[in-house]
Amino acid sequence: QVQLVESGGGLVQAGGSLRLSCAVSARTFSSYAMGWFRQAPGKEREFVAAITRSGGGTYYADSVKGRFTISRDNTKNTVYLQMNSLKPEDTAVYYCAATALVGLFTTLEKYNYWGQGTQVTVSD
Repeated sequence: QVQLVESGGGLVQAGGSLRLSCAVSARTFSSYAMGWFRQAPGKEREFVAAITRSGGGTYYADSVKGRFTISRDNTKNTVYLQMNSLKPEDTAVYYCAATALVGLFTTLEKYNYWGQGTQVTVSD
């Protein structure tokens, strides 16, 4: 059983920063590629960033490229999303997800496990 718990969300002004964390309970965290997604009110859940099992590869949505950084610490079973230069349009519930597949994935159906989400609100 793999469980994911996000934390670090909150209210921040435009231009500010937040770091999200996702703690993963798994026997072998390094066996899972990870992703971050977000869902704004009235919109579909969308891809934000992904990272390979080792952390050596990353991929970002165009909307966050250059502002967000995904990383992982396999010794702490944790994946992070550093969010800088936040904009009001970044307001959403942010979810982390895990997949046993090898590679980088941007679509929801590739991920087997999901966290409960953490709210990020950016005020202008």
